[in-house]
Amino acid sequence: MRVSIVIPAFNEEQSLPDTIRAALAQDYPDFEVIVVNNASSDRTAEVAARFPVKLVHESRKGLLWARECGRQNASGDLIANMDADCLPDPGWISAGAPFFRNPAVVAVSGPYDYHDGGWLFRYLSLWTQKTLYWAISRLIQCPGVRQGAMLIGGNNLIRASALNQAGGYNTSILFYGEDTDTAKRVSAFGRVVFSNRLVMKTSARRFRAEGILRLEGKYIAYFFKTIFGRRKP
Repeated sequence: MRVSIVIPAFNEEQSLPDTIRAALAQDYPDFEVIVVNNASSDRTAEVAARFPVKLVHESRKGLLWARECGRQNASGDLIANMDADCLPDPGWISAGAPFFRNPAVVAVSGPYDYHDGGWLFRYLSLWTQKTLYWAISRLIQCPGVRQGAMLIGGNNLIRASALNQAGGYNTSILFYGEDTDTAKRVSAFGRVVFSNRLVMKTSARRFRAEGILRLEGKYIAYFFKTIFGRRKP
């Protein structure tokens, strides 16, 4: 299966080079890297153009506008989502792609490793994701519940045909709840796997900027609001 790695980027000239290098270093045999310049005012597009990637432009600012632009320009059977501050290991795609040998699986996700965060936050966060997130994802997909799934926005692979059936990404969402909404939409067409083997290094910069408790509170609130709210069309 061919994989399209989609990287949305808004004013990411500083972090983008390392992220692109890590994406291009994947040991998987058939993939492309798509960088979506999302209305950047810095040198993001210029930086991306230095690499052997497909550079596309989305003037409508918003994470899901960028993801949708990337999806529409992708040629892969699987869409692999990561963010412009992510650093995947070389075996990231190779760890996720085999799950799709099961035709019932429409997506696979895994935990973030906040590699530049404080050691306590880093390991407590990773432990929480590997235990609670894994369990919650299985619970809310049980027969009789069927309320969606757990998906980490910058660490997932999704079957392109399932995204197409779901109508693509919900571009009415600016940021919070976007991954949960996507999980809920594609889980209508199959199973979403949360695997502890699919770990993605990413930056803790948002937590440093907003505060751990405040940001975690937002994530939790939007998760439950999206899971138990009305399914988006």
